[in-house]
Amino acid sequence: AMRALGVELVEHGHDFQASREHAASLAAERGLHFVPSFHRDLLRGVMTYWVEFFEAVQPDVAFVPIGQGSGFCAAAAARAYTGVKTKLIGVVSAHATAYLDSFKAGRKLEAPVTTQLADGMACRVPDEESLAIVLREADDVIAVTDTEVAQAMRMLFACTHNVAEGAGAASMAAAAQQREKWAGKVVGTTLCGGNVDSDVFARVLSGEI
Repeated sequence: AMRALGVELVEHGHDFQASREHAASLAAERGLHFVPSFHRDLLRGVMTYWVEFFEAVQPDVAFVPIGQGSGFCAAAAARAYTGVKTKLIGVVSAHATAYLDSFKAGRKLEAPVTTQLADGMACRVPDEESLAIVLREADDVIAVTDTEVAQAMRMLFACTHNVAEGAGAASMAAAAQQREKWAGKVVGTTLCGGNVDSDVFARVLSGEI
């Protein structure tokens, strides 16, 4: 789809961080404008759906996937804007734990990435600005496995007929993981993306993943 729009698509590196660093180098080399994965202007856009969410319902807790932190920080900003008291729990991949490790340590830590499904959360190095907000605003940060994410993808498709990518289903995976803990409470989840390849999704639905 990108190439159909005339984009020069460069595939580089074995994970998101390597690709990000290469993109920054290309931007400097060619005099291009680099659009980062985390930026305050981006937050304003992401925040709009969280404002709608909190204006419609005020859950006791909301599970929020963390990649580079835009989604979580936008949720925190929307929570402050709307004045709701919802607890925010960040969700990372158990195979990409940089933000979880950093949250526990109270400082930025790098962690290897091995997730095969939740590529939207395949962060090896946290963004310092977003991490500061996560440290201040998160009630907790937890991890979900690729197996749990796959189950959540199947659950969302079967129950709602919506297609979720791995990172997009992480919130539901976390809610399912902590179902007993939050029994009787109002729980909020977000399906924040459907960017999953057809063959991968077919394998998920068939139970191969």
